[in-house]
Amino acid sequence: MSTTPLLAQSIAASGGTAGILVGILPWILIFGIFYILMIRPQQKAQKQHRDAIAAVKKGDEVVTGGGHIGKVTKVGEHEVEIEFAAGHRHRVVKSMLSEVRSPSGTKPAND
Repeated sequence: MSTTPLLAQSIAASGGTAGILVGILPWILIFGIFYILMIRPQQKAQKQHRDAIAAVKKGDEVVTGGGHIGKVTKVGEHEVEIEFAAGHRHRVVKSMLSEVRSPSGTKPAND
């Protein structure tokens, strides 16, 4: 026996539209929970990262996509110049910055 006639009978027996709603409701709830717990926080983090990269300024300490840490010496529209060591500067595309740190963002440990 095929399940299609049984499914049609169960939908017809449960009231047609109400049966379809009961079948779709769990999927809507799953998507809503998924959106609240996964998609929305990720979009918020991406927006904060985009804003931080756009607001980078001279003197900020940055981390590149490759893990190199340096100080910004010059800011352009799409590129920044980063000094990794004294006299050792590179131009880097802004989208390759993974983190922007403030110049005096952390306090030393109380050892």
